[in-house]
Amino acid sequence: GFLQLMQQLTVVGDVSRGMFDAKMQQLEKLGDYHRIVVIEDVKSGRVVATGSIFIEHKFARSCGKVGHLEDVVVDERMRGCHLGQRVIEALTSFAEDAGCYKVILDCKPENAAFYEKCGYSKKEIQMAKYF
Repeated sequence: GFLQLMQQLTVVGDVSRGMFDAKMQQLEKLGDYHRIVVIEDVKSGRVVATGSIFIEHKFARSCGKVGHLEDVVVDERMRGCHLGQRVIEALTSFAEDAGCYKVILDCKPENAAFYEKCGYSKKEIQMAKYF
């Protein structure tokens, strides 16, 4: 159910079981540089919330580290149950424990209030180039 949940956030495309397993193996090799948090509804066995973070090692800030929050999504049927906050708290805590000096994320304008409730603030602007 992980990929079905991700489809509520973005285009997932056609991902075979083999592709999924290969990607998980790649991510496992990143060790302490990447985490995925998943919340499962044990009654239904469905994945109902997820998010990930990766740690970027910088030369700036005395060779500091930055956490990048990505792919945060809560199943539309479970929104309002504070699951998103739990995901953000877990990922933010991971970044803090990893010694990051900041955590950054991109979001749609309509989601900014949610992230502000989680302690994040607006800063600068996002730019993107898709291929």
